Amino acid sequence: MKNKIRITPLNFAAAFFLFMAAYIMFYGVSVMGGHYPHALKSGLFAGIFVLFAMVVSFMDIMLRNFFPQTKKLWIVELSFITLAIIIFLLVK
Repeated sequence: MKNKIRITPLNFAAAFFLFMAAYIMFYGVSVMGGHYPHALKSGLFAGIFVLFAMVVSFMDIMLRNFFPQTKKLWIVELSFITLAIIIFLLVK
């Protein structure tokens, strides 16, 4: 079985979450209305973004097993990302 590397939308999402985690660890984060120490917030939010990246990577691996064709995989993953954004905006 040939193992070829496929770039997918969830790969970009995981990379974005890891980038945000590193950015927060270096530069910190500010939460409106919160009176927490800077180090506590930075570590907590960076950990949340690392957790998001792990979940997104796991979802990518699962979807790769269900959809072997790259075109269908892109459609399903873009639909998943769109659905997650819509739900986030509705809850917000």
